[in-house]
Amino acid sequence: MIKIIKIPEDRKNVLKSCIKDLEKMTHTKIKVENNLAEIDGEALNVWKTKDVIIAIGRGFSPMNSFQILEDGKSLEIINLKKLLKTKSNIQRIKSRIIGRNGKCREKIEELTNSKISIYGKTVSIISDVENISKIKKGIEMIINGVRHVKVYKYLKGD
Repeated sequence: MIKIIKIPEDRKNVLKSCIKDLEKMTHTKIKVENNLAEIDGEALNVWKTKDVIIAIGRGFSPMNSFQILEDGKSLEIINLKKLLKTKSNIQRIKSRIIGRNGKCREKIEELTNSKISIYGKTVSIISDVENISKIKKGIEMIINGVRHVKVYKYLKGD
């Protein structure tokens, strides 16, 4: 099976830096030309590799992206452009999710044992499958203006 993934220009070198490791871990062959990554291999391996490449393209480090290969881990991408109407709203919401000096993002990661990347017009999450919907709801709460403290309590389960 062959799958082709588009990757942002500024993330191409990050992907290229870890191709050998990714190929070895997933038993696939990966070729990057222009802004396209071509994955060749068995269907399940290609599927997992695709998610790792998408994660790298969404701003995750290779080390964090490789977590997707672990059993029970998944990638979820929230498209802010679909949720918000104006560009200024997107920047404001990204700032709320990141928080002052990255504190909000770090707190969410800590409370949920996840990794979060805010890149372009997306918020991406790598976490255990059972936590994804809870984290996504927490981020949507922030998007809708809920106070950070209330979101943290929700994520803690209080």
